[in-house]
Amino acid sequence: MSLQIKKAQTDKDIEQIATAAAEIWREHYVTIISREQIDYMVERFQSKAAITVQIEKEGYCYYLLLDQGVMAGYISIKIEEKDIPSLFLSKFYIRKECRGKGFGKETMDFLEAACKENKLQKIWLTVNRNNSNSINIYEKLGFKKIRTQVNDIGNGFVMDDFVMERVESF
Repeated sequence: MSLQIKKAQTDKDIEQIATAAAEIWREHYVTIISREQIDYMVERFQSKAAITVQIEKEGYCYYLLLDQGVMAGYISIKIEEKDIPSLFLSKFYIRKECRGKGFGKETMDFLEAACKENKLQKIWLTVNRNNSNSINIYEKLGFKKIRTQVNDIGNGFVMDDFVMERVESF
């Protein structure tokens, strides 16, 4: 495969991710949540300013997923040392025209290697309970639904999610 995974380190990298986020969210979530909530969440969680804060102050690492040098998507992860050392997969988005090319599996291989290198025991994520396509993909990648959670994110909006995890020896 031709996927390259590059750590976001420059303002240009962050700008590329924010631009891709706005595009992907507005295309993918329009049948799941309202346009108003999409706009709110993109600005609050996926704008250049928000991503910069997450990287500089909250311990997140963002990676560009590149298909022959062209932005195919992005991920965001955070290593957590709580009860069970784990990797939180905060964001995992692939542009519509790049889906179905095996990039999910390649990205999962990258995440497994990060778990092994950092002696982590699980990968976990949250996914909107109505996002059936993504849930199906995560299940094919070995994730299991653990519980539901509803988080108030302000402005009258909530995130209504499944928490999913994949536990194994990496």
